[in-house]
Amino acid sequence: MLVLLPPSEGKAAPEAGVPVEVAGLSLAGLTGAREKALRALVELCSGDEERAAEVLGLSTGLRGEVAKNAGLLTAGARPAGEVYTGVLFDNLGLATLDEGAYARAERSLLVFSGLWGAVRIGDRIPPYRCAMGVKLPPLGALGPYWRAEMDAVLPEVADGLVLDLRSSAYAAAWKPAGEVAGRTVTVRVLQEREVDGVLKRSVVSHFNKATKGRLVRGLLTGGLEPSGPGELVDALHQLGHRVEVSARGTARKPWQLDVVVTDVH
Repeated sequence: MLVLLPPSEGKAAPEAGVPVEVAGLSLAGLTGAREKALRALVELCSGDEERAAEVLGLSTGLRGEVAKNAGLLTAGARPAGEVYTGVLFDNLGLATLDEGAYARAERSLLVFSGLWGAVRIGDRIPPYRCAMGVKLPPLGALGPYWRAEMDAVLPEVADGLVLDLRSSAYAAAWKPAGEVAGRTVTVRVLQEREVDGVLKRSVVSHFNKATKGRLVRGLLTGGLEPSGPGELVDALHQLGHRVEVSARGTARKPWQLDVVVTDVH
């Protein structure tokens, strides 16, 4: 099983240590594209701060991220699973997994990134600020930039069930195609509540991330590694989730599952 995750915009604080070794990251076929993106981001942030902040979409309170990006070549790196923070990763709780569950996480989780394309949780990277929606000079929009690179690399590792939990911005960097699409599952989190005596459902945002983090944690801690969409549905039911198939996949079209919640927390 391969689980595709979005990153967090916020990152753990940088620390002293050995800088990133781009050639040592997983998915070695992305090395050249990663080096270009890293150089482009460092060059942008080493110049005019106002322009860099505008390109990166940073508010006044986040201007300090420009200087951090400028120093990425020498900044200390740490495992990606420690760098990414935020709601999804807080609920996933990688640091509290036992040895077996963490090994499964290292094997199955793939975090998409505007700067690195995608990384495993054990890949050592420095904290950075560069969302997938950025148009990074001279590379242009990062979604299309990474798409061609991913098309050449990801089918080699997506050899079983693909659980795609990415947000739309990061989904733009790779779209499963052909028979890979047919064994890919996307997940939507819906809140069900009663309004004037009528049950209504709505898509949740913040709690979407929390639910997905708990969902992945349950699979990892339960030692559940479904090999296909049907087995995934059974596994999620086993974990206590209320799951409905809203769209069945075909040989070239992903499945879509709805996880229905009543309490959002």
